[in-house]
Amino acid sequence: MRKTATRLRLAGALAAALMLGGIATGPTAQADERHGKEPTLADLAQRHGRYFGSATDNPELVDEPYKALLGSEFDQITPGNGMKWYATEPQQGVFDFSQGDEIVNLARANRQKVRGHTLVWHSQLPGWLTEREWTAPELRAVLKKHVQAEVRHYRGKVFAWDVVNEAFNEDGTYRESVFYKTLGPGYIADALLWAHQADPRVKLYLNDYNIEAIGPKSDAYYKLAKELKAKGVPLHGIGLQAHLALQYGYPTTLEDNLRRFSRLGLDTSLTEVDIRMQLPATEEKLAQQAEWYRDLTEACLAVRRCVGITLWDYTDKYSWIPAFFPGEGAALPWDEQLAPKPAYFALREALGGR
Repeated sequence: MRKTATRLRLAGALAAALMLGGIATGPTAQADERHGKEPTLADLAQRHGRYFGSATDNPELVDEPYKALLGSEFDQITPGNGMKWYATEPQQGVFDFSQGDEIVNLARANRQKVRGHTLVWHSQLPGWLTEREWTAPELRAVLKKHVQAEVRHYRGKVFAWDVVNEAFNEDGTYRESVFYKTLGPGYIADALLWAHQADPRVKLYLNDYNIEAIGPKSDAYYKLAKELKAKGVPLHGIGLQAHLALQYGYPTTLEDNLRRFSRLGLDTSLTEVDIRMQLPATEEKLAQQAEWYRDLTEACLAVRRCVGITLWDYTDKYSWIPAFFPGEGAALPWDEQLAPKPAYFALREALGGR
């Protein structure tokens, strides 16, 4: 798998990263190249008709160097937490969109597009929703009101929504969330329909982790997507989170998986990309990580309806990994000092840059 050439390239990339410490970036490829600046990852992705984005979270936005790079290197942002149910409807029927609005306003100032994340998820729900029993009619009304209120608020401000997040278990059975247990599997189609009613132009996705490779969990999404499409339910895409880990192996059937969803008439996106490793990070692990970043980017570029890639934040400084996977980390293309790592240069190369 291009081992010798890859290691030579990555050795040069590592040296470049150490020398650079940071990359000067600008808003458009043409302007940058006229002035001798490197095109950004977003500029390079746009040449292929794709976007290249990053998640972010509100507490990070006081970090000016971080915010500057976020605003210049990427053309798409996903709010990591600010649009989730606990943040947007902390009390029943009382909505607070301030955190999401802050990120949308930042994106607009930087001429970036926003992916909405997420409307229906089993996690990070407010206490008022999880601490009581609901009848099916009660919960159905609560769910409809929440979905439509949030989608209406962001109508015209986001280009896509992760409508239902993480609906399946690893074996392809439905996750027994409060929504599934009370409403049955039909809650997914209902949420998509309600979101479409609130904003007929926004792209609607189902989103999950460990569905990069063909297997029981991705098969469940394929089967569900096929059924929803046959029924005329408004589903436009599948989000593959792509939280990968070196110790578990690369999903070698990723490209084939993207293609089969495309054949259903669906877009796909790599929505929450990071590639963690067991610490300490070594040159060899960083080289392998960079190769994986290159491979998943090339897989997306090879499938016309894979429309974009989003890092789950771009820097190890704000990665979620160490808190959830003790002893693991170094998952992102920029290090904790905002210096580019070999993975950054691998991404550039995959996108056709220098």
